[in-house]
Amino acid sequence: MAKPPRPIFVCQQCGYEASKWLGRCPGCNEWNTLVESLPDLTASSARLGAGPRSEAQPLSRIDAETFRRLSLPFEEFNRVLGGGVVPGSLVLLGGDPGIGKSTLLLQVVTQLSTNLGTCLYVSGEESRQQIRMRADRLGLSSDHLYLLSETDLSEVLRSVDKIEPRLVVIDSIQTIYAEDLSSAAGSVAQIRECALRLMRVAKSRHIPVLLVGHVTKEGMIAGPRVLEHIVDTVLYLEGERFHSYRLLRSVKNRFGSTNEVGVFEMTNEGLAEVTNPSQVFLAERPQGATGSTVVVTVEGTRPILVEIQALTSPTSLSLPRRTSNGIDMSRVLLLTAVLNKRVGFPLSTQDIFVNVVGGLKIGEPSADLGVAISIASSYRDKPVDPELIVLGEVGLSGEIRTVNQIDKRLAEAAKLGFRRGLLPRSVCTPRLKAQGLTLFGAGSVNEAIEIALQG
Repeated sequence: MAKPPRPIFVCQQCGYEASKWLGRCPGCNEWNTLVESLPDLTASSARLGAGPRSEAQPLSRIDAETFRRLSLPFEEFNRVLGGGVVPGSLVLLGGDPGIGKSTLLLQVVTQLSTNLGTCLYVSGEESRQQIRMRADRLGLSSDHLYLLSETDLSEVLRSVDKIEPRLVVIDSIQTIYAEDLSSAAGSVAQIRECALRLMRVAKSRHIPVLLVGHVTKEGMIAGPRVLEHIVDTVLYLEGERFHSYRLLRSVKNRFGSTNEVGVFEMTNEGLAEVTNPSQVFLAERPQGATGSTVVVTVEGTRPILVEIQALTSPTSLSLPRRTSNGIDMSRVLLLTAVLNKRVGFPLSTQDIFVNVVGGLKIGEPSADLGVAISIASSYRDKPVDPELIVLGEVGLSGEIRTVNQIDKRLAEAAKLGFRRGLLPRSVCTPRLKAQGLTLFGAGSVNEAIEIALQG
């Protein structure tokens, strides 16, 4: 009698396999991620459905003129993808439960089927009747959108062969399983195998496939990280569940920039595009409040005005607290040290809280000066000029350094009614287009604080 296969332990984050259980994965150094499973003894995806052979061709002879992107109904979605979805691409969309992933994709595929042709929406979590109820609530209807409630990958691929859709949505990849594999749906082997087979179908038939991925409590897409390496594009839908605004962000894109961000608002009719996010982020800005400064950040090709708030409060602890939301904590600690050493603020006795309004995350250093002035405004209890925008990177010596795309940032600020700008002195030259703003140049943080808080 043949011996049963010995179990193996597979990391649910990186796919590392071990013969015994380990508390810490040697592959990704994560704790308590190894799960016992049986090895899959069936044929792998490399041998199943290999399809016809492909021949190598010279780059100059490959015709890409007819291989154009498909424009989606939402311009914000197109912006994040780099101009539209590429035929044959595999796109993974992740986000917290209830954030609006299924709602967004149902809106996209319904409107796209009306304009483009047959599309297929596969759900492993809802029945067709439940999807129809959600579509009725959103006011969506299409004769060219086919719904399939199925978790067996072979049935999904059979429907693709029969319907020949222009686009496929899988909601979600963690619920789909391949019948010839012994592991359960959602395991490392199943997710990896199903993604590889869907990728082969997408590439061979030039059908874009949009996958929905669950996320863990840490905010990462559940399952092995190898899934993010298989797909062409990884998107995250971010935002607070109890707030109406959602941010669509790209963290991987083989066909475009990863710096773009799309802004949506959750309404009773589903997700609606926000064409002017700067105005939205500044709509509830209080007048005359201390610790509030407006900066202009550039997300890809789009300048966005955001409000940075800071609060300083005397601490009763021996080690004061430092909390930031939307800005890297190391930048906040650096700016606090500069204010303490170069400006003379005794911030070692103050708790400091920094927040970017609207849920936007700023990664570029152009917001350094805005953060420093917000902290100084709260500490001195003096408001910043409400018609002033602030730009500049802060160095360790307290100097203010230049940032890129100054003209584009100033044009966006002038369009929203700002009249003054505080910039690094090195860029305040006659060649700079003021865009109708009165510009002030500062060479150091101390000088910039005096300009921003005067009067």
